[in-house]
Parts: sequence; structure tokens; C-alpha cells
Amino acid sequence: MVVSVKVFKKATPNGKVTFYLGRRDFIDHLDYCDPVDGVIVVEPDYLKNRKVFGQLATTYRYGREEDEVMGVKFSKELILSREQIVPMTNPNMEMTPMQEKLVRKMGANAHPFTFHFPPNSPSSVTLQQEGDDNGKPLGVEYTIRAFVADSEDDRQHKRSMVSLVIKKLQYAPLNRGQRLPSSLVSKGFTFSNGKISLEVTLDREIYYHGEKVAATVQVSNNSKKSVKSIKCFIVQHTEITMVNAQFSKHVAQLETKEGCPITPGANLTKTFYLIPLAANNKDRHGIALDGHLKDEDVNLASSTMVQEGKSTGDACGIVISYSVRIKLNCGTLGGEMQTDVPFKLLQPAPGTIEKKRSNAMKKMKSIEQHRNVKGYYQDDDDNIVFEDFAKMRMNNVNMAD
Repeated sequence: MVVSVKVFKKATPNGKVTFYLGRRDFIDHLDYCDPVDGVIVVEPDYLKNRKVFGQLATTYRYGREEDEVMGVKFSKELILSREQIVPMTNPNMEMTPMQEKLVRKMGANAHPFTFHFPPNSPSSVTLQQEGDDNGKPLGVEYTIRAFVADSEDDRQHKRSMVSLVIKKLQYAPLNRGQRLPSSLVSKGFTFSNGKISLEVTLDREIYYHGEKVAATVQVSNNSKKSVKSIKCFIVQHTEITMVNAQFSKHVAQLETKEGCPITPGANLTKTFYLIPLAANNKDRHGIALDGHLKDEDVNLASSTMVQEGKSTGDACGIVISYSVRIKLNCGTLGGEMQTDVPFKLLQPAPGTIEKKRSNAMKKMKSIEQHRNVKGYYQDDDDNIVFEDFAKMRMNNVNMAD
């Protein structure tokens, strides 16, 4: 069985410069981050003593494009890394195996490049917009681009510039730990003796996308009130650091009266199961997603991870956290009591059984999708599969400088 390696490609509108990238997802391991490594191919007769420059940029959009009036901008672009790709300024640059393979295949016109994410750069996150909103996505987005010019400060022409959207993500640690998050609260009532106690315990601290979250609820009613019903939620908490804004969204929920009413002197122990999925929250405005490039691999935004010894308050960009929220309905006069138990929602780390299972499912979907999609072809000689980033071309593809 021959194993093919997928390589993503995208060319400038005039077809003279082409990007090749071995992956779109780059992982932040907290102590270091995967470099952005690729190859660019330039037609030799096109440069005419000019150069090719590359940039790694992030766009931080925190407001809708249609609301930008009177010069007010709701986005900020930062250039994180830049370098001259052609001619190469560092001829001794170490190439990755993928770069070596592409350079051998493409020949003398292929030039490798490497960009590095700065420390503490935020993860890719997209805030879901309403179904009829076709503006630029809100959130943190990363782009690598290359353009032809005499100097880096020259005006960039769209016909000779190519850009690719990539993702910076975080994975769960290999060890999920043994700690079971829990919370215990109690509530008393005016003009009434006794309290209702509510204890919630989760079966683990870190969950992978698609897993069931199991919350064991224990209610002890030592009051004269009755518990009418129980509500369970998984809450996604989003903090947008640039504008110091915070909001929360329910991404999974259920309400039950099973075992209710919990009358005075009675107890209840029950485990509730919830699955937080992006598929169940489509078209819900404000839901945070892992910066997605294709609908089939979209997840809810992963919890923001920071290095040991630091707090999430030191993180920048869009900070994501999750909690299980349990509410008890104690009647019209008794009101509600609730508690939150925080947990982490992440992608499984490479090499784990869970990651292999997730990759297998995605590969099956990808095969089905690409059977009849143009711009996807395989080179049998080197077992490299090329997939075009751009499925639509501009009308002026034959333009030249």
C-alpha cells in the first residue's frame, strides 16, 4: 500500500509564483511552536532582477466589517515575521524532509522558507457569525504571504502576490491527569430553616472534542423547599482581550424532572451526559470555533492553554474556557441555585489512540469529498498529493508585471 503525502499549493493570479505547504495546522506545544515551513517556486524569467519577500501575519478582527464607518477600524494586522525568500539570504538553512522532497521534485526554481511564531502568540479562533453575514470572520487569523518587488517596502501588486490562511492550534497534554473537578454549594431560605446542598463532580478534567462530559449531581434537601427540576449546561466562556470584553454561550444543555420533585429530607444522585459539538451550534452568533478552513474539520474552540506557572490572564487574543453549569429550580419563592465546574476541551495529542481515531474519521470524509473535486490530483512518482488552496481564479490570470 502506497502512502501519499498531501501538499497544499496556491499560485499568484498571474501563475508566476506558487506556494507549497505540507500542512495548514501548526501546533503550539507551550514551550515551543511548530515553524511554518514550505517551498516557493518562481518562474526564472519573471523576476528580472527583482526579489521575492515573505511575511507571516496575524489579523485580529473584533468587529464587523460593515460597521466600520468614518475611518473606524475593527481589525488590526500585525506582521510577526518577515524575510527575503528569493534570493535566499541564508543558504545554509536546514530544510525539513518535506522541503527537501519538494526541492528535489521542483528543481532549481524551488526555494525553501521558514517562519516562526513569536512566543505567546494567540491560537487561531473564529467567532461564528449569523447565517446571512458574509463579511470577514471575527477572531484571530494567521496568513503567510509572498510577493514580488524590488524592496520589501514597495507597493504589493495583487497579481504577483500569493497568501495562504493557516491555523495555530493547541493539543491536549499526553497525560490527562487524575484530578476530578468538583464544586459544592448550599443555599438557605429566608424565614425557613435548613439548606439545600448541591455537589457536582466531573469524571475527568480534560475532554477531547466529541467526547461525552459526565457530571455526577448530588442533591441533599435539608430544607422545607422542594427542587422542581434540574438544568444542565455546558458553557463556553470567551474573553476578547483587545477590547476587554467577555461573554458566555451555552453549547450543550438539557432539562429534566426525572427524580423530581426532591422533597424535604430527600436526596438525589444522578449522572448527566452532555456532548459539546460545533455541529449542534451552527449559525449561532458568537460561538467560538477553532480557526477553521473547511467545514468538515471544524471544532468548538479549544480551551486556552498556558505554560506552567502562568495564568490565562497573561494570554492574549481570544481566551477560551469551559464549565459545566448545574441549576436547581426551587420553585417560585425558592428561586434557583447554581454552580459551575470548570474543565478543558481540547484536541487529542498526536500519537494517541484518540488522535488516530479522529484522523481516520477525517480521512474518510476527505476521500469522499475529493473524489469529484477539481484541483486535487496525485503525482504517482513521489506519492505527493497536491491540493489547490484557491478553487477559484481571477479573470486576469494571464496578467504579468
